[in-house]
Amino acid sequence: MTDRDLEQLGINVIRGLAMDGPQKANSGHPGTAMALAPLAHVLWTRVMRHDPSEPDWPDRDRFVLSVGHASILLYSMLYLTGYELTLDDLKAFRQWGSKTPGHPEVHHTKGIEVTTGPLGQGFANAVGMGIAERWLRARFGPEACDHHTFVLCSDGDLQEGISHEAASLAGHLGLGRLVYVYDDNHITIDGPTELSYSDDVPKRFEAYGWHVDNVGEIANDTDALEDAVRRAMAVEDRPSMIVLRSHIGYPSPKFTDTAAAHGNPLGEDEIRVTKEILGLPPEETFWVPDEVLEMYRRCIPRGRALREDWESRRAGGGGSRELLEACLNGRGLSGWQAKLPTFEAGAKMATRKASGACLNAIADVVPGLLAGGADLTDNTGTFLKDQGVQSAADPGGRLIYFGIREHAMGAIMNGAALHGGVVPVGGTFFIFSDYMRPAVRLAALSEAKVVYSWTHDSVGLGEDGPTHQPVEHIAAMRAMSGLRVIRPADANETAHAWRVAIESNGPTALLLSRQDLPVLEGTAERADDVARGAYVLSTGGDDPEILLIGTGSEVHVCLAAAEELAAGGVVARVVSMPSWELFEEQDESYQEEVIPPELPALAVEAATSFGWERWALDSVSIDRFGASAPGKVALENLGFTPANVAEVARELLSELEDDDEG
Repeated sequence: MTDRDLEQLGINVIRGLAMDGPQKANSGHPGTAMALAPLAHVLWTRVMRHDPSEPDWPDRDRFVLSVGHASILLYSMLYLTGYELTLDDLKAFRQWGSKTPGHPEVHHTKGIEVTTGPLGQGFANAVGMGIAERWLRARFGPEACDHHTFVLCSDGDLQEGISHEAASLAGHLGLGRLVYVYDDNHITIDGPTELSYSDDVPKRFEAYGWHVDNVGEIANDTDALEDAVRRAMAVEDRPSMIVLRSHIGYPSPKFTDTAAAHGNPLGEDEIRVTKEILGLPPEETFWVPDEVLEMYRRCIPRGRALREDWESRRAGGGGSRELLEACLNGRGLSGWQAKLPTFEAGAKMATRKASGACLNAIADVVPGLLAGGADLTDNTGTFLKDQGVQSAADPGGRLIYFGIREHAMGAIMNGAALHGGVVPVGGTFFIFSDYMRPAVRLAALSEAKVVYSWTHDSVGLGEDGPTHQPVEHIAAMRAMSGLRVIRPADANETAHAWRVAIESNGPTALLLSRQDLPVLEGTAERADDVARGAYVLSTGGDDPEILLIGTGSEVHVCLAAAEELAAGGVVARVVSMPSWELFEEQDESYQEEVIPPELPALAVEAATSFGWERWALDSVSIDRFGASAPGKVALENLGFTPANVAEVARELLSELEDDDEG
């Protein structure tokens, strides 16, 4: 068997696995994996620099399967080239507890770079990877970072609006070393793409400023595929798009170029016929001959040699080793916390401004921080001073102007974080987290270390009115598993929240005020308490009768209400509760120390009451949309005054007393 014959057999084996996995699961998408088997072979054996024995090697090439439903293709390549997957894992495709879920999940399976599936997300993730790679190379030199990112995307990715946002920014930034292959197969689940889609994709991406190579009908020509990929790799000043005309389900006689091959197993009879065409044993499933496995496993020693060469170059390269390690680990330098500012009690400052002060104070000691906003950079406290603006002219710039692209910003942040080497910070008004939500959910699912600076966090933002005033958003974000939500009461709690964000893994959402808030007495020393999610800020005296629980801009209202209650002889304890998630992590004894079960609790938060029944008997909250008025006026009319909180507290105590008497 010649080398060429062996390569073709390997490609046909990939196609066999692409049919067998979904068939055994009775679920999955075989067609795209079958069509792109030659491209996958070329990338994984001829082009990409990867080491299956060390999947997390920092300078590896990145592979993003934005067309995540074709996951059987990626799993087949991971198995064949010697990652941790086994043939039994392929047989367990889409089953409970398997390493081969329906769509790729980072951290779940070695060799998966990002969690994809929702179309367009991987497309945008790769832009973040391109930013991270170029920034690290500019900062530490090619000895430390010198690789490419390869992306397979589909018509579904390009139809989703996020692809426009991400592609526009990538072209504007002039990001090279991004190689996208558009699988132009003319098929969607509904049928031919012509039903709903007639974009001129090459012209579209040329308009974004991309390098475009419309290669046409070469999906089965491995040499032509390699040539196209290498042409794109040589482009350093802009991202590249290879437009590849493929035939979904090839070479199935019945289902090639049909929607049926997109999202359904082909069926045993059709698989048997197709395997005969491919020269595979028609009665065998998951067939991988030894010579094919040996061919693909050559990736292991080749990858190991590439990694060891990088390790040697890195050891002799320039730049600070400590700085690079801090970047790669997403952490601060030793003692970085000392740089966080302390704010004087009695002063007034919006927490968004306090957050911006914290960000700039720690920029030099948390060297991987890259920050910016969605056209709201200064408004959201994400403006990094004197750190350069990320651009083709300044690839080492740490300030990113994302433009009005919230959805892409979120996904780009995920890609940059999962690439490693940077800690992305992105800001917008909290109401516009709606535009980011799909990417935020994937950040939580992926444990991506990102920081959201979501400001103008309540009706207190004022005159812009209910379209801009978040009400239900806090509850919605708290409902998302894996997302750490922190709503600090003042500037000092904001600094403590930054400590939590940097020292923790996974995403952190900072909910910050537009309006000035008083810096409270005693918060400067409560870093550890903020990290616990809630703490007693004011005991009020011995034998408290009621507990007032506040978050964010309502904590100072609770303190003032406690004073009013005290004037009437009612002792009230005040708890600041910046984070439900952090508080839920504490043991039961601490939780009961802060919120004693025998003490009636009243929650105060300028947001929906949804969920507060877990911690409080009643709440001063908002179960309606806001209103256009100055922020102070809106808050007063919606009941966020010391007088109203005190009155509601007295009513609650009276009701409880009546219940006891009854």
